[in-house]
Amino acid sequence: MTYATVVFDLDGTLIDSAPDLQTAANAALAHAGRAPIDLATTIGFIGDGVEMLVRRALRARHHPGDDVAGPLAAFHAAYDRCHAERTRPYPGALALLDRLAAAGVPMGLCTNKPEGPARDICAALGLTGFGVVVGGDTLGVKKPDPAPLLHAIDALGGERRTTLYVGDSGVDRATAAAAGVPFALVAGGYLHGPLEGPPPEHRLDRIAEVADLTIPAHGRTTT
Repeated sequence: MTYATVVFDLDGTLIDSAPDLQTAANAALAHAGRAPIDLATTIGFIGDGVEMLVRRALRARHHPGDDVAGPLAAFHAAYDRCHAERTRPYPGALALLDRLAAAGVPMGLCTNKPEGPARDICAALGLTGFGVVVGGDTLGVKKPDPAPLLHAIDALGGERRTTLYVGDSGVDRATAAAAGVPFALVAGGYLHGPLEGPPPEHRLDRIAEVADLTIPAHGRTTT
């Protein structure tokens, strides 16, 4: 099966953002008077939005209480400064987006990262061609709620059955399943343990393989 529209996750799918997220998470921990976390620990906390990342980091350092307002503000302040310092596109990501854009394939972004930083990072790294960017704060609900993905598809003028959602995590798989949208799991991202739920329609070793699932279908209905 091939698809006429494609929506991407961002972190762990198109970009390796963990090093800059680690910097910001450690700023949050420093605000709380806690020791920093390493990169591997940070990667284990990615996928459910910024607030959950900060909460997990604080719990890992035995921070008492549930008030994360101060550490969360420290995270955002640090991330505003460093969001594109060590973040890099995965190999083949830029070429893939250029190829899809040249073929006229409608593309969107659906991430739990706040929309503003997501747009800033895309601009800084040259990730272009998105007809819509839906962040974790765009609608007031985040993945795995299906609303952000469905909003992206609607904005692109796509249909569920002819849209491919591309991601790297269990959150992305759950989002696609809840939305009734086919899913492609890309290896090498931030998947934490075995993938739960129904198996993905596609498993990809490299992000470049998305082109084989989309470009042939553009302009005609899938079967």
